Amino acid sequence: MESTALHRPIAVFDAGIGSYAIVAEIQRRLPGQDVIYFADRASFPYGSKAPDELARVMERTLRFLESFAPSAIVIASNAPSITVLESVRPLTRLPVFGVFPPLEAALASSANHAVGIMGVESLVESEMLESFVASHDLAGASVELINASSMVELVESGAFLFDPQGTQASVDDFVETLFRRKPDIDVLTLSSTHLPWLKAFFERARAQCRFLDPAESVVANLGSGTVGTGRIRTLVTEDARYSVSDFRRMLDRLGVDLVLEVVEAPR
Repeated sequence: MESTALHRPIAVFDAGIGSYAIVAEIQRRLPGQDVIYFADRASFPYGSKAPDELARVMERTLRFLESFAPSAIVIASNAPSITVLESVRPLTRLPVFGVFPPLEAALASSANHAVGIMGVESLVESEMLESFVASHDLAGASVELINASSMVELVESGAFLFDPQGTQASVDDFVETLFRRKPDIDVLTLSSTHLPWLKAFFERARAQCRFLDPAESVVANLGSGTVGTGRIRTLVTEDARYSVSDFRRMLDRLGVDLVLEVVEAPR
């Protein structure tokens, strides 16, 4: 099913398994689209990096992916999309797409006019996210910015697959603490591409709250894509914390059959 010979693929990347949700949505919406899926686990987590460091990681990664002659690149991570995307876009002639919190949809569906954006630390503490929120017509609604870095770790570590009971307990504690502070929130955005993997856990922890996944809108922005044969070439980096074998185990548990090519982290 897979081959290294792809026709003008769309390159999709982030610091781990989170971006596979975008790849899967591309397969669903654009079944003939070839894809380069780059899981840069050696760079996990993006969320703990300062903007300057994150911009350097993005620059190296864009340069690396250009060598595969893609038709477009998707930065499948909210943190760099919000904080550094505009500064790195001029570094490539290729179209570069990001992932953004579905705030407009959240505001429209909130009965209590109280929503939250869950993301990694560097995202929720950034001036850029504050500006992003301020660019929307809030119409008196409140928007809480929520550090969910601990939840992202449950995904990249594989705990959500191999320790679902422990994962549910961690999610329950996180949600209980959040709603003790902000009981009126009735819509939360899953604004890290890792977080949609936990959607069922969040829904069990807070059934009366709606959790929004931005993957569909991201892929819709890609348009009609470029016709190939629907093949995926999967590139993965690793380090002492996040091994390729662990990544393989997660994909196997998800029932995802990909041929993994181990590569060096872009420098």
